[in-house]
Amino acid sequence: MDIIKYLKKAGYDTVQRSFYSKILEWESWYIADVQKFHRYKVYNGKNRISCRRLSLGMAKKLSEDMADLLLNERVQITVQHKATHDFVMKVLDDNNFNVLGNDYQERKAYTGTVAYVPYLEHVQVNEEGEIEGSGKIKINYVSAEDIYPLSWNNGTITECAFVFEKTIGTKDYAHIQIHKIVGMQYVIENHVVECTSGSGIEISPENWGDLNDFAGLSSRTETGNLERQFVIDRLNITNNYCKNNPMGVAIFANAIDVLQGLDIIYDSYVNEYVLGKKRIFVAPEMLAQDVLGNMVFDPNDVVFYQLPEDSLKDGGKPITEVNMDIRAEQHERGINNLLNMLSMKCGFGQNHYKFENGRLQTATQVISENSDMYRTMNKHEIILQSVLKELIRIIARLGKVLGEGTDPDSEIVVDFDDSIIEDKQAERQSDRQDVSMGAMQLVEYRAKWYGETEAEAATKIIQEIPEPDPKEE
Repeated sequence: MDIIKYLKKAGYDTVQRSFYSKILEWESWYIADVQKFHRYKVYNGKNRISCRRLSLGMAKKLSEDMADLLLNERVQITVQHKATHDFVMKVLDDNNFNVLGNDYQERKAYTGTVAYVPYLEHVQVNEEGEIEGSGKIKINYVSAEDIYPLSWNNGTITECAFVFEKTIGTKDYAHIQIHKIVGMQYVIENHVVECTSGSGIEISPENWGDLNDFAGLSSRTETGNLERQFVIDRLNITNNYCKNNPMGVAIFANAIDVLQGLDIIYDSYVNEYVLGKKRIFVAPEMLAQDVLGNMVFDPNDVVFYQLPEDSLKDGGKPITEVNMDIRAEQHERGINNLLNMLSMKCGFGQNHYKFENGRLQTATQVISENSDMYRTMNKHEIILQSVLKELIRIIARLGKVLGEGTDPDSEIVVDFDDSIIEDKQAERQSDRQDVSMGAMQLVEYRAKWYGETEAEAATKIIQEIPEPDPKEE
């Protein structure tokens, strides 16, 4: 279904259509199956032969590594208000955020943008579109190809459409959800369109009950709030493909030529061993039987190749061994040069990847605070930190609607994993010395190293102060 055409017909503008073609191109590099590159034809003088180029899969590897650096099991999220903290953590756990959070960081790395859309499930909405009664908070995870910004300001998407594709029975449907500002609040509209074979037939809300996946879905919901009920997460890389486009770009978006070079050399490297396989050319006279009737050479052994008849004429040899030289060293040097270039262009610095003995290896050493990789991590964490905080505030706000007693304005601390920084222990020891000298407050130390808010740290310090012994008074 043509979503952009549908939105324009409904009176909405979005980003350029060509940009979604670019997203599909990045996805094809991620799965290492790029049209007219990994599948191509070569003319051998008689026929055009279909070929499949082998891939080192570096677009996938880059995306995995970026996801593991940004959001892993060591990232700690703390909400000062305990009831809010417990409620939010339960919602995230119920929505498998520990797994899907990392998964969508990887998707963000190869598409540039993802979104998290919390919503209330099994709630009653009155005729005015206001939420009534209890429900459950769910989270929809959305990839870039299903995100359509409708309005934005200074790079922040303020109104947006999200597409969720579903198959019910033998028919395909597109659930189009539009978040827009009406007056002083956000209004969420839902549309269901049958898109089997591109039909584009919109299903009336009265008939949604006949489709189990859309039963209970409200066509319009008034949030009563001017805060977004969706979160856009993107890499902190300037979009140099489309001017004034709020969507992000893939981590390897500006390194496609390097990826091409890597796969060309890697494919040639493997073919060196395929084409350089040992061969023994044998004249047909040598393929006779011995006196016992046994074959002199095994006819099923692929290392032997029978020469044409009369090959012994004009001084031909009965057995000729052919050993091709394998240019392994030259290929490995070329691959490593391009790996170094790729890691630098994608922000991982030098020597992050190495190809050795036919295997790809990743540097395991810790990094310093002045390295390219450390600065890249910090740059992307700027956006991710605000994304996680906004997601938590939306969940807390929906919890308040459900009467859970949550506080959306409570202080939130996101402590990213920096355990790979080589001077972390030295920094911690330095902070301890500052505390002992009085140059740093113990509250600041606990907040920095224990992932606590300053209020939580102060409370724990008070609790740890021993009460005076009455006998000493």
